[in-house]
Amino acid sequence: MTITQDVVTIPRKQPEGGKVNLVGLTRDQLRDALIEAGTPEKQAKMRAGQVWQWIYQKGVREFDVMTNLAKDYRATLAERFVIELPEVVSRHVSSDGTRKYLVRIAGGHEVETVYIPEEGRGTLCVSSQVGCTLTCSFCHTGTQKLVRNLTAGEIVGQIMLARDDLGEWPEIGRAPKDETRLLSNIVLMGMGEPLYNFTSVRDAMKIAMDPEGISLSRRRITLSTSGVVPEIARTAEEIGCLLAVSFHATTDEVRDKLVPINKKWNIAALLDALRAYPKLSNSERITFEYVMLKGVNDSDADARRLVKLIEGIPAKINLIPFNEWPGAPYQRSDEARIRAFADIIYKAGYASPIRTPRGEDIMAACGQLKSATERARKSRAEIQAEAGL
Repeated sequence: MTITQDVVTIPRKQPEGGKVNLVGLTRDQLRDALIEAGTPEKQAKMRAGQVWQWIYQKGVREFDVMTNLAKDYRATLAERFVIELPEVVSRHVSSDGTRKYLVRIAGGHEVETVYIPEEGRGTLCVSSQVGCTLTCSFCHTGTQKLVRNLTAGEIVGQIMLARDDLGEWPEIGRAPKDETRLLSNIVLMGMGEPLYNFTSVRDAMKIAMDPEGISLSRRRITLSTSGVVPEIARTAEEIGCLLAVSFHATTDEVRDKLVPINKKWNIAALLDALRAYPKLSNSERITFEYVMLKGVNDSDADARRLVKLIEGIPAKINLIPFNEWPGAPYQRSDEARIRAFADIIYKAGYASPIRTPRGEDIMAACGQLKSATERARKSRAEIQAEAGL
């Protein structure tokens, strides 16, 4: 097993003198900021487009490098604005190539971001909150209390710092690289519930999808929710990305314990919202995420109920072997049990891939993310009591 760690010992300088960080501003916000800084209104749209391309297409952080802008205008921008990303505190590389970044944001809080390399593609798992409000009993992140929502800049900044680490920005003055993108997909499956931070998530994804910048297709972005029903239709209309739902149980009784948000919006309410999503977003299908917990939700009867529940929804079911963490109140289902469960779903006509755990040796696997500085150690008994077990 190989684990490497790089530690940033000098904190990244924070914006001084009231300077505005341009990372995370929407196009309209960027245009308005430039006008406020003295850019003539007739030129503002063009100037915003130029600055946008330098930041998001070329990865530039210094205004002096923006050579298609006049020198005095670059100086004006430097007086008023900064281009800054969250700080990478540490970087761990798993034996399977997975990279986990501990990222420090404003206020000294930390979140985790994970890059998962695969053949022909690379997926970045992005966080949207420091901590989480949902307290899902099988999730390590859920044992950490919510501290705050991330800004759009802190969300899109995770994408940009990963591209930094992967060396994926084009070299200034040279033709674009002809290569397979190392960071080709984004999943909003890191720390937090994305739909409890809707505006920042939407704005960050709009930036990521912009064709004159990072330029990721909406079909390359998957947002995972535990079931914030009122925001699901809004996600279809305002983001239009692929949708995944942390489902994990086939009865309200079990889901109430595993995913407590179910007490607010139960399985029936959630499924009603999901049935409408593909039509609203033009997405191909919904992914149902289902963590396999030994003796809790992994029976043949559960598999048959799951098939019945999702009937009529274009879907695939990702079966996730439980990734254990210190103090976890559950165990991973046996391999034979997972295969039997998958076989029932497959024979009913649904894709049922079994997710290969990635980055377990660096606590980067699904459900394991939890930043060190926010980590309040809990005993197994405390966690079990909170889960009602």
